[in-house]
Amino acid sequence: MIMRKVTGYVCAVGLSLMAIVAATQNAQAQTVPTSKAQIDLSFAPLVKQVAPAVVNVFTKRVVREQARSPFANDPFFQRFFGDRFSFGMPRERVQSSLGSGVIVAANGIIVTNNHVIANGDTFTVALSDRREFEAEVLLADERTDLAILKIDTKGEVLPTLQFGDSDGLEVGDLVLAIGNPFGVGQTVTSGIVSALARTQVGVTDYQFFIQTDAAINPGNSGGALVTMDGQLVGVNTAIFSRSGGSIGIGFAIPANMVRLVVASAQDGNDGRVVRPWLGASVQTVTSELAQSLGLDRPGGALIGDVYRGGPADRAGLETGDVIRNLDVHDVVDENALRYRLATREVGTSVSIDYLRNGIARKGSLTLTAPPERPVRDTTKLEGAHPFSGATVANLSPALAEEIRLDPMLSGVVVTEVVRRSAANRLGVQPGDIILGVNDTRVADVDALESALTGGGRNWQVSVRRGEQVFNTNVRL
Repeated sequence: MIMRKVTGYVCAVGLSLMAIVAATQNAQAQTVPTSKAQIDLSFAPLVKQVAPAVVNVFTKRVVREQARSPFANDPFFQRFFGDRFSFGMPRERVQSSLGSGVIVAANGIIVTNNHVIANGDTFTVALSDRREFEAEVLLADERTDLAILKIDTKGEVLPTLQFGDSDGLEVGDLVLAIGNPFGVGQTVTSGIVSALARTQVGVTDYQFFIQTDAAINPGNSGGALVTMDGQLVGVNTAIFSRSGGSIGIGFAIPANMVRLVVASAQDGNDGRVVRPWLGASVQTVTSELAQSLGLDRPGGALIGDVYRGGPADRAGLETGDVIRNLDVHDVVDENALRYRLATREVGTSVSIDYLRNGIARKGSLTLTAPPERPVRDTTKLEGAHPFSGATVANLSPALAEEIRLDPMLSGVVVTEVVRRSAANRLGVQPGDIILGVNDTRVADVDALESALTGGGRNWQVSVRRGEQVFNTNVRL
């Protein structure tokens, strides 16, 4: 059973008959059903159409654990042997979990949540007719919590769900949630879209969720959120819960984001999602910022540093500008801006509305992939120095995007650290930026390797982690 709790959110991801009848009356005064046709209103035809495209996803992984000796708590053995006989031989066991998925291509392409298949060794997809297929992972994107699977249909054409325009949803629209909650079997629940553009949920890196009151529970993760015309508008991913069960607040990843990840998997980008970037650092305009900037209300994304030659620079954006709209969609905060950009394809142009010194302006952004300049030159450091055992690379906007660092940063970044190495003992972590060695500033990997040559036993190192800089004396 898939369950994940993040700051109060449990991952998993009805309207009454009278409510449906009332909706068909075009908001007229409430009345008792007057015909058999009104009484017989049902979601059944829609469910028959879409349910075959929703599948179950079984994940298995082998867990190695230490068996505990039956004498571990015996005072006699504890007195004479201590903990030497507390543990027996290691043993392996198979751990299983269950989630849901949606077939989005007739040749067996399936989308689910990344946390459904995370750390799994083998994956099985069960169709609605109970047939089972082994699946391979084409792409796993932790940042959006999406994963793309592929099954071998041997030429059979499978039922699919077509992507709908999630930006066209409105609060109050009817939706169905389909999945396998608690492993009881395929289940359909109904509800409405409770809210849009939820950006403060904290479940994934790209936060921009559809909120629904359709009942969603553990096991629904990766299932479909479907509109009344049978289109996929979201992939259920999380619920807000204090008990582990549904309390009517569920969240789904918008279909416009899902579509881009599926396209990346089919394009064969080496298991990576290539997203366009702004070419500038941004922050949300809070009430305090709005007041200091002389704005009438909070909201929008404030431009900080601008990358020379990047999309923002070419569009004429400057430090201090506030982006309020992108392609006529409101930009309420920096998360909304990142989402809007991430649902566009590289090479496309988008219109922007922004403020400069309180004056409204318009512009156009031509979106490009973040550049890999300088070339990363990934290198594993070895030798008698404090960073031995660390793998480093030249930091570029492309690499910064991959490892979730500020794309405006530059220098030499640590990408991996070997356990029990000198770098590990020093406390170096992936994401750290090495600034200097023995009073020598480090600009790239070549400069770092030169600085680490012949340094003796005493070292002075400078490392940046987040917003903090650590200067340390090390003796080997």
